[in-house]
Amino acid sequence: MFGLVIHELRIYEIYEHNQQAFLDRFRDHAARIMERYEFDIRAMWVERGGDRPRFVYLLAWPDDDAMRSSWEAFLADEEWRQIKRDTTAAHGDLVGEIDEMILVPTDFSPSI
Repeated sequence: MFGLVIHELRIYEIYEHNQQAFLDRFRDHAARIMERYEFDIRAMWVERGGDRPRFVYLLAWPDDDAMRSSWEAFLADEEWRQIKRDTTAAHGDLVGEIDEMILVPTDFSPSI
């Protein structure tokens, strides 16, 4: 399966009253800091028409080890931890439930 990557689909429940604060934090801070740790964000969406606001994004990884080590480094990043503390103090919790799916391609999957 040369050339196929692992994808990670993440779905965050976000609270309608502070949806913009979440989107601002992700755009201005999380995505920027993720770049430091070689996150490959392929796409980002806000779900429309659901019963609750959700933010969805798709990541690509060369393998499980890269995914695991990048997440560990990002979550331990002191700048990110401070931004989370500051935004939580200003707006309350920005994220509710988080769903994560690790998507491993089949041998007949087209490459994306």
